[in-house]
Amino acid sequence: MLGIDEVRRGRPRWVLDDSTGTWTTAVNRWHTGFVDLSDDQGLLGQVEGRTIAAVTGWLNQRDATWRERVAFVAIDMCTIFKAAVRAALPQARLVVDHFHVVQLANQALTEIRRRITVQIRGRRGRKGNREWELRNRLTRSAARMHGSQLDPMVDDLQALGRIGKPILAAWNAKEDLLDLLALARTNPDRTVIAERLFRFYDRCAASGLPELERLATTIETWWPEILAFIQTGITNAGSEGTNRVIKTTARDAYGFRNPENQRLRTRCATTRRGRGCLNPA
Repeated sequence: MLGIDEVRRGRPRWVLDDSTGTWTTAVNRWHTGFVDLSDDQGLLGQVEGRTIAAVTGWLNQRDATWRERVAFVAIDMCTIFKAAVRAALPQARLVVDHFHVVQLANQALTEIRRRITVQIRGRRGRKGNREWELRNRLTRSAARMHGSQLDPMVDDLQALGRIGKPILAAWNAKEDLLDLLALARTNPDRTVIAERLFRFYDRCAASGLPELERLATTIETWWPEILAFIQTGITNAGSEGTNRVIKTTARDAYGFRNPENQRLRTRCATTRRGRGCLNPA
């Protein structure tokens, strides 16, 4: 299992090409990392840039036996990584991390709340507006909320009328998507997956909200990769944790001017477990 994710290393640097008179990128602001998700090797390597050529270049440098053993690749919803994996690892199955799916759903809910508030109130939400006071509670999962918090929230949204009705519809659609993702690691039957997926699509279509229609289109586009997560339970959490260590290392150094030195320090910090440096014995 391989994880691919990008991390911002700093500001880009540009140089002037005297022959063409154009500015080209000397140092890219992105680093793309490759993480071992099935073992404790940590960060396998980093390349400068976030392009298809950069990703496929690193993958093609591995020998054919190594590439053939990669069965799953976990990524975020990035078309660049998707195209690169399809080109270099055609046998691997792509898996989309559920964190980014939930993030998109919460973003759509927030956009609907803000748009409806501006259209009806003529201004942004503020203290005293119930839909604004519920903004953080709306993005929480209902499965993690107590009844004393959940029931009053639904009642308050219903009481808001024109403002609360579309917000409540968006919240219900978000919860339908969370119910679908909750099937991961439960070995669900395909009929159960189909029923929950249809419920989510039906809710988005009946709402008439463009934000939910856009969300449903995105889910449909990435559905094979989302289905792979539901069936396997593989996430990109290892890559996200590695990115946290990379950012901490950069902050401790007050930034790096040399990207090669940054990659060297990063690899040293993210492979301590594989080298036995974190073993108390």
